[in-house]
Amino acid sequence: MTGDAVLVARDVRVAVGRLSRRLRRIYGQGQAPGESSFLELAVLLRVERTGPSSASALATGERVTSQAVSVALAGLRRRGLVRVTTDPSDRRRSLIEISDAGRKTLERRERQMGDRLADVVTSNFSDAELECLRAAAPLLNRIADLL
Repeated sequence: MTGDAVLVARDVRVAVGRLSRRLRRIYGQGQAPGESSFLELAVLLRVERTGPSSASALATGERVTSQAVSVALAGLRRRGLVRVTTDPSDRRRSLIEISDAGRKTLERRERQMGDRLADVVTSNFSDAELECLRAAAPLLNRIADLL
């Protein structure tokens, strides 16, 4: 591994860590009492993108423990944001599906965060910098998938 790669890796780790902490804080600030946590929103988003999933698949996809997903799912179920169905291919398995209320909650919270991020990047970044961010997003997702 070259010294340059090590420096790039360090810079990416520091920047993404700072951004992650800030996003979690912002999500928490927009959270009314009884609203979805950061992990609950991540689970809702994953279920919406991938379709019905088992709790273990959600834990694997979010790279958290099954216990953490179980707690998140309990809160989501209690508020009617997901529903549990039986897997038609294996009636012993349960699948988690997003409900209409879950979609509305996800859309509202994603719109809030999306609007805030869009305002930051359009107000503070040049068109060239926006293109760099657009190109970097898939690469950052790939790093997350590979870790």
